[in-house]
Amino acid sequence: MKSLRRLLRRGLVCRRTELCTGSGAPYASRRLLLLDSSAASTSQNRSASSAFPPFKSTSIPPFHSSKWDLLRGQRRTMFIQTQSTPNPSSLMFYPGKQVMEVGSADFPNARSAMNSPLAKALYGIDGITRVFFGSDFITVTKSDDVSWDIMKPEIFAAIMDFYTSGKPLFLDSNTAASMDTAIHEDDSETVAMIKELLETRIRPAVQDDGGDIEYRGFDPDTGIVKLRMQGACSGCPSSSVTLKSGIENMLMHYVPEVKSVEQELDDEDEAATLPG
Repeated sequence: MKSLRRLLRRGLVCRRTELCTGSGAPYASRRLLLLDSSAASTSQNRSASSAFPPFKSTSIPPFHSSKWDLLRGQRRTMFIQTQSTPNPSSLMFYPGKQVMEVGSADFPNARSAMNSPLAKALYGIDGITRVFFGSDFITVTKSDDVSWDIMKPEIFAAIMDFYTSGKPLFLDSNTAASMDTAIHEDDSETVAMIKELLETRIRPAVQDDGGDIEYRGFDPDTGIVKLRMQGACSGCPSSSVTLKSGIENMLMHYVPEVKSVEQELDDEDEAATLPG
């Protein structure tokens, strides 16, 4: 291929020389001038672009351009990664910083997000139906009528604005994290074993998919454990499979007193399951 390109260039130079020495010299010389100026312009553009880092092989300037910095008043270098979940309506956002120091926090509606400036800002974006905070990630759930391609830039901006503002994650630190699996003195041995399994075995696996579980109680008469799914697991098409095949089987294996696991729905989940 290289030798073919050299032959083509050599033929083009010879053709230009013939034109310049013939009757068509004025036209040919003007054409050569245009070619030379175009080549010079291309060379200048290449040398100027070498001062900037490559941006996914496209001519669009990087997001951190000097014009953007001038308008915003500061240069932001935060790098946010995303990860899909089993729920197509939920997406995990990794800000590269710690989100929750202990536990997790679920915001099933805008009213519940009033205590968190970040959750409140995310609910200000049209189409968001749920927000969840994990240890190092934020799970956002959207409605089906909006596209992630439209929402992602707004979510990125909301997360960056929060972390550059210096605001606390929660206005009231006492309601920051749920302690549903904390073992109390009045818990029975069965309840303590259930909570320990949920905290050490089940919760880490569920959080890897952008969600969480909340322990809601155990009925010793029926052997039923009540759980509430949070984050990406709430409303996920495969949540019932996770609940029965995964969580229920593990609890029944290690705790013989457990006979079944049932999901307890909040108001938003119940409304979503209603027909029409």
